[in-house]
Amino acid sequence: MSLLRQHRPAVADEPAEKQLELKLKTCRESLHADFEDVHPTDRIDALFDDSVSRLRGEGRFDDYVPALAEKLARDRLKASAQSEGFVAKTVPEVLFVALYDTGRGQMGAAIMESIAGGRVSVHSAGTHGEVAPVDPAVSAAMSEIGIDLAGVYSKPLTPEVLRAADVVVTMGRSTGIVEIPPETRHVDWRIGDPGGAPPDEVRHIRDEIRGRVERLLAELAPDDR
Repeated sequence: MSLLRQHRPAVADEPAEKQLELKLKTCRESLHADFEDVHPTDRIDALFDDSVSRLRGEGRFDDYVPALAEKLARDRLKASAQSEGFVAKTVPEVLFVALYDTGRGQMGAAIMESIAGGRVSVHSAGTHGEVAPVDPAVSAAMSEIGIDLAGVYSKPLTPEVLRAADVVVTMGRSTGIVEIPPETRHVDWRIGDPGGAPPDEVRHIRDEIRGRVERLLAELAPDDR
């Protein structure tokens, strides 16, 4: 039985269902093609299926789920390969963890990625688990500095990505409990929450995060140019 049929509501749009089935099949085939030399097929399928289950909404199967699940599964498969020594790390892995992954963590990851120039690999995730688009106020503030978060969704924290991280940045106590491996560097940033804040406050939070990101990046991967 397909994943879509497992989670299908009692009444469904058959053409839409077929389109989603095709998207899931295409995503799965892409993962097989890219990771079959590193992971067994059943492991690829299991991680993709689990990623789909983590990302689908309550009682529905949104059309963005296949692509988002493929990206999440891709991150998990790569992280697992690194942790198990099948793939060598070429740059430090940095993971930003917040409660919902719709605000501060997304800001930190996007800013670091934009200024790092490939010197680090960056991810963000949320401990709460629910999938949602980035906060509109956060997206607007980020667009002011040339970073586009339109259409970006939160991602759940997964054990594979957590194990592969060299540095985990948490966003204060609201992040919740994160079982960080003892050998992983942990940095905790006590920064205001942009959720529901006025635009000027969101900008202030953005700029504070940018300053912290710049200092952390200078420690992890100095720019020798």
